[in-house]
Amino acid sequence: MEELRKLLEKMLNEELEQIILSGSTSRETVSKIKIRPVRLKGELFFQETKYCGTQVFHSNHPAPEMRERIEGYLSGWFRQAELRSLDCSAIVLAGKKGRMNIKVKHIEQAREGQAKARDLEHDRVKTYLLEDGRPVDFLVALGVQTPEGRVVKGKYDKFRQLNRYLEFIEDVLKELPADRPIRILDFGCGKSYLTFAMYHYLHERKGRKVRITGLDLKEAVIEDCNRLAEKCGYQYLKFEKGDIRTYTGAEKPDGEAGKMDQTAGLPGRIDMVVTLHACDLATDYALEKAVKWGAKVILAVPCCQHELNRQLSCEVLAPILRYGIIKERISALVTDALRANLLKEQGYEVQILEFIDMEHTRKNLLIRGVKKQGMSGKQAREDHGRESNRAAMEFLGVSPTLRKLLEPEDGAVSE
Repeated sequence: MEELRKLLEKMLNEELEQIILSGSTSRETVSKIKIRPVRLKGELFFQETKYCGTQVFHSNHPAPEMRERIEGYLSGWFRQAELRSLDCSAIVLAGKKGRMNIKVKHIEQAREGQAKARDLEHDRVKTYLLEDGRPVDFLVALGVQTPEGRVVKGKYDKFRQLNRYLEFIEDVLKELPADRPIRILDFGCGKSYLTFAMYHYLHERKGRKVRITGLDLKEAVIEDCNRLAEKCGYQYLKFEKGDIRTYTGAEKPDGEAGKMDQTAGLPGRIDMVVTLHACDLATDYALEKAVKWGAKVILAVPCCQHELNRQLSCEVLAPILRYGIIKERISALVTDALRANLLKEQGYEVQILEFIDMEHTRKNLLIRGVKKQGMSGKQAREDHGRESNRAAMEFLGVSPTLRKLLEPEDGAVSE
């Protein structure tokens, strides 16, 4: 163990490339650990990437702590370590009773053109917008982090989901107004993990002026969310009880929040509509509201797409659709593809992206729409093949609610 300690003391510096621990002997799900140097706020740390099945967890540690962790891992969890730095490499094989077989190979000639002073802040490792080890008030209050900022065991899925969601918002931030408050509506907000994350990222981290309203049918949930927003000092985050179908989006100015929108002169403007896991037709009503308000950005994670499952009728596909579970999954995919196409007809640039699974469902597709500038409704419908979309619906024997909501009753499409 003394030889291992000296090796680690020598290699745990900024010239380290990486350490890989493998050959797990534990019954735990950890199969491999990778370690590499990173620089955080000017100080050298070592980032530990732990692979647990399909999940990956990151944590950062100073050199003495990292050395102790590696020694502990090789004393119990792992049988092998591969270490590589700019001037040497080593293999460590852990045997019984703490015995270590260590082979070190010195690299005599530095690789041509290899600079020893590397940019450790921008290496090829995922960095989270919300960081493990950095406490965030709402995450602590919701039980995702400890008061010290560590992600609670069993909450890593939620933590990764929040970061993935913020990445989607970061990608479209340039589309949102910078000269006035950003007005956002979150339909079916529920416990509002993602709503709070959105406010924290936009207002606290990016310094943008925002007005965010969360809407849900459960009064107790709304009360809890408003209490937490007040506790965190999130002045421009409000929650209301309401139904997506009847919600008007009208502002209710109160105090400084109301003054901010009045100053902007756009009290009714909706810039972004979010709807995550609104069940079945609720997603369609939320998308209709977003389109008719002229929302610049739409983020929707649909759920429970039952409508087309009841309608789907296609003689050619009958041999495939006879299996209930297959029909259900095809119906869900067709529903969201048609929703995406209908948004394109309204002048949106649309992507369907993979989201991280929610806690109690397999639904993990996100529809992201960004309103294009300078395109008329007629041009958008021509560019995005309205006729071919209708032909596909006819072939499948379906007529989605969103189509009916966006088109006049007589079937004509408005300009």
